[in-house]
Amino acid sequence: MHSVTDPADPHERLLDACCAAIERGEIDVLFQPQFRIQDGAIVGAEALARWAHPIDGAIAPEMLFMLAAERGCVPQLTRHVAHRALAVAAGWPDHLRLSVNITPADVAAPGFASDFAALVAQARFEPARLTVEITEEVLLADVQAAAAVLGKLRALGIAIALDDFGAGFCNFRYLKLLPLSGLKLDRTMVEGIADDPRDLAVLRGICAMARALGLVVTVEGIEMPAQLAAVSGESCETYQGFLSAPPMSAADFAQLAAQQR
Repeated sequence: MHSVTDPADPHERLLDACCAAIERGEIDVLFQPQFRIQDGAIVGAEALARWAHPIDGAIAPEMLFMLAAERGCVPQLTRHVAHRALAVAAGWPDHLRLSVNITPADVAAPGFASDFAALVAQARFEPARLTVEITEEVLLADVQAAAAVLGKLRALGIAIALDDFGAGFCNFRYLKLLPLSGLKLDRTMVEGIADDPRDLAVLRGICAMARALGLVVTVEGIEMPAQLAAVSGESCETYQGFLSAPPMSAADFAQLAAQQR
């Protein structure tokens, strides 16, 4: 039973409302376009949760998932976002991919892999066009158990990407143990690459390692042309960032994608 909270405290107010908002379907899904570095073509989008709170305004995905974790409703939130995103992406042209995020609570939940697979099948979305993004936090408790869960998804044809690479511990052991398809470099990995040779050298080393392991490299947080120029010379495949497009509604993403056809 929750303790009595102060409604004037924004954090407590959001805590009290987040699970109910999920149940009522008030959590919206935006789509961050992803582009092929080689020619700038749209290759897909990452689904991002957004909550327009009537008092506190737009709540970012990181804050929303933190609130849901405190209230124990992360699995419901992940399912809600995946369900809505898959329903939208099912209507996309066949060459576009969808990326969705999963959390430690999801991986630890009994039957997660089969439940997630059922969501994909229900949406009639081709598993080979889907990427599941995980962070190192998912793996800290039990990497072997996480590898087993992710292996079940990979067996269905779903790609697995290690998200926010470079922001955490960068435990390279995970690259050996997990059934990964790709790395998604955190925005902190590209902030200084346009003018700092050391930052560029780090990026170059990670990309070389990824190539040796057969991993696709996606870069997030591209905000300047110089950053895009730098990653284009390092065999990174795709990118996302405000330089080309912010997160947007499903309708706006469909219109943007149609303009490139």
